[in-house]
Amino acid sequence: MDAAPEHPLDWLDEAATRRRTAGLRRALRHRPAEEPLLDLAGNDYLGLSRDKRVVDAGVAALRTWGAGSTGSRLVTGSTTLHAQLEDALAAFVGTQAGLVFSSGYAANIGVVTALSGAGSLVVSDGANHASIVDACRLSRARVVVTPHADVAAVDAALAARAEPRALVVTDAVTSADGTLCPLAELHAVCRARGAVLVVDEAHGLGVRGAGGRGLAAEQGLAGADDVVLTVTLSKALGSQGGAVLGPRRVVEHLVDAARTMIFDTREAPAAVDAALAALQVLQDEPGLP
Repeated sequence: MDAAPEHPLDWLDEAATRRRTAGLRRALRHRPAEEPLLDLAGNDYLGLSRDKRVVDAGVAALRTWGAGSTGSRLVTGSTTLHAQLEDALAAFVGTQAGLVFSSGYAANIGVVTALSGAGSLVVSDGANHASIVDACRLSRARVVVTPHADVAAVDAALAARAEPRALVVTDAVTSADGTLCPLAELHAVCRARGAVLVVDEAHGLGVRGAGGRGLAAEQGLAGADDVVLTVTLSKALGSQGGAVLGPRRVVEHLVDAARTMIFDTREAPAAVDAALAALQVLQDEPGLP
């Protein structure tokens, strides 16, 4: 009689053992609401997640709109609050338009995949965040990974391409070590080679630039018609969600083509109104960054 087959999930135990041996086993730490520790690990850069003005805005939206957004934005999930936040973010960083996503992760995947695709080239910085790495893998484009902040390598990749469309994507402030991308030099190369520059300002918004407008604004790229920004609302703004900011025709294209916007339930109105309030605090107190 044939031996019973192994359980189809037994390989998970073996994988866990290998990770444990290599010192790569992860564990969640569930922190309480209050603890006697100084937080040097979180992304609440300006301390706005507990700011009374931000919390009160979230509570008011919760009571007005309910706990959830009720659906994707193209069905029932787009509220007037979402539109207000998009307009406010775009005005703040100096772009034509904005589109809110449920997270910065979703924003990166949405914009990279929607602006690339088969028959195009994506040039990605070697130190980019995992969300950008995953976006490149999902893009169906040819992907070239260049050394961190190596403008010459990006130029060479663009110069050698045969594809009609190209996208260069980079973190503004590198998430792992805080280094700053030479965005002005990178943009000059992109413009000379006919490529779009996508900049993830997750760690730049609220931290770099005049009043916290980001590294792109600091380096003179605010409003450039061939630059697209992504931001997160969960770091300096102390809330939850993400956004793509850039030319209006890019935003209109994303509404038609960004799968992480089309098929995803939108972030709760409470998070949106909290982010709006945090952005207002940042504008009222430009010395915070």
